[in-house]
Amino acid sequence: MIFTETPLAGAYLIDPEPREDERGFLARIWCQREFDAQGLDTRLAQASMVFNRRAGTLRGMHYQMAPHEEVKLVRCPRGAIFDAIIDLRPGSPTFARHCTAILSAGNRRMLYIPRGFAQGYQTLEDDTEVVYQMSEFFEPSAGRGVRWDDPVFSIRWPDAADRIIADRDRNYPDFVHPPSLPVTE
Repeated sequence: MIFTETPLAGAYLIDPEPREDERGFLARIWCQREFDAQGLDTRLAQASMVFNRRAGTLRGMHYQMAPHEEVKLVRCPRGAIFDAIIDLRPGSPTFARHCTAILSAGNRRMLYIPRGFAQGYQTLEDDTEVVYQMSEFFEPSAGRGVRWDDPVFSIRWPDAADRIIADRDRNYPDFVHPPSLPVTE
């Protein structure tokens, strides 16, 4: 696997390295040793799959509060997504910054998201599936979010003629950060 650090501290794009022959290819998408070598959290508590019927479906921006914060490894084995992450760790040098990536069946790319980040995505194709591996068990009482279009983050989402978004995700409150920690670009 090829690990490429994103502009956000501790977050990585991961590309599989296919070994090809006339039948097709084999590519490792998880290896505890390779993740350990990068200094990444390798705990795996659960995995989930999300199916999205229509392009323009937006889910996020979600995270879990301490002590249930989780590391996520996200990939898109069918279709394509525009994935966005926000660093919500107050002491981080990249606090309140975001980055985005296209994850798709075609590029087979994965996104490693550290604890303390919000994550969300918008589907770019109909019938898109997203797979999550998480370091912690989901705890509904710790689930939180920030609004997908909060001007503090200025995420440039792809245009969507008919964006589909749950009321919960649409109505998260404005993000309020500690006044001693300025938002940086």
